[in-house]
Amino acid sequence: MTRAKPASVRFYFDADIRGLGILLSTIRPDVTYPGDPGGEVHKRVRPQCLVADVATPDDVWIPQVTEQGWLIVTRDRHIRTRPREIAAVREYGARMVALTAAEATNTFSQLEVVMCRWRDILKCLDRPGPFICTATRSTFDQLPM
Repeated sequence: MTRAKPASVRFYFDADIRGLGILLSTIRPDVTYPGDPGGEVHKRVRPQCLVADVATPDDVWIPQVTEQGWLIVTRDRHIRTRPREIAAVREYGARMVALTAAEATNTFSQLEVVMCRWRDILKCLDRPGPFICTATRSTFDQLPM
């Protein structure tokens, strides 16, 4: 009998794309989302997410997630016009990828954007924060901070 090893979580899928986080957490042990009870994937055990409530305010969960070193994936096609969110990312040194495609309104469409840009998203793991990158099926750009 082989014992499962602890998973190393690297991606936090925000409450606004929680369905995608739930889906991906069934095949990737390094993905978590608000309210994630934890689980075992590929002989890796992912702990319960430290963000328990989907209604946790940004100024609470962003520093918690950043402290863990997790890359934030969110859906906010208007991120460029949200000064409070940009300021929180800057203040806490967060690393964020925002799905900005207008059609990314359901889990399947969000999955399509993430899969099209997956290699770009992975590269973000090696970069220090703060930064916000925007992703659509065909583009991946960094916002000026």
